[in-house]
Amino acid sequence: MDKLNHLFIPDKIFFTGEQLNEHWTAENYEIIGDSIVAFMGPCEISPNFLWDIKHRKKKTPIKSELMLHFVVEHFETDFEKAVLRQKLLIYILKDKLNHRLGGDVLQRWGDDLFDGDAKVTITAVVKTKVSSKIHVGVNISSENTPVKTKGLQDYSLDPQEIAQAVMNQYRLDILKITEKIATTKSL
Repeated sequence: MDKLNHLFIPDKIFFTGEQLNEHWTAENYEIIGDSIVAFMGPCEISPNFLWDIKHRKKKTPIKSELMLHFVVEHFETDFEKAVLRQKLLIYILKDKLNHRLGGDVLQRWGDDLFDGDAKVTITAVVKTKVSSKIHVGVNISSENTPVKTKGLQDYSLDPQEIAQAVMNQYRLDILKITEKIATTKSL
């Protein structure tokens, strides 16, 4: 079975969107192949890295003083599969957070998670020349954001523990999908 590399990066990294360039984890952390990495750091996405046409037209700044970031890279360019993997990652995050919050606190609207009208996540999926990339940012701090937000600090949740739980579940789900494909006979 193919291995999905993973790493929690302890360094604070300022997320600008450039982390969605192909081979970012290979060039910076020597992780070769499909991967999921997590790290914490502020976020301010430059207009150059806003790939979603709707976001570009809104011109709402995307920034946070502190987020937990997940960056996933799969070396295939099937964009529909990448979008479905993005949804899988969001559902995993929702399940892990709601479990720790003791109920159905967070809801998914579109690609993001909300607590009422407070936004908890940002997310993007892009296709590079050689891979597909997913970014999910989870607010840790809800201070000084351009829209109403809630963050992990508001819920007293440990970002590193959440990161490990989400990465482990994503890796397991991708492995199980691969196993299902390899062990199911055709008609």
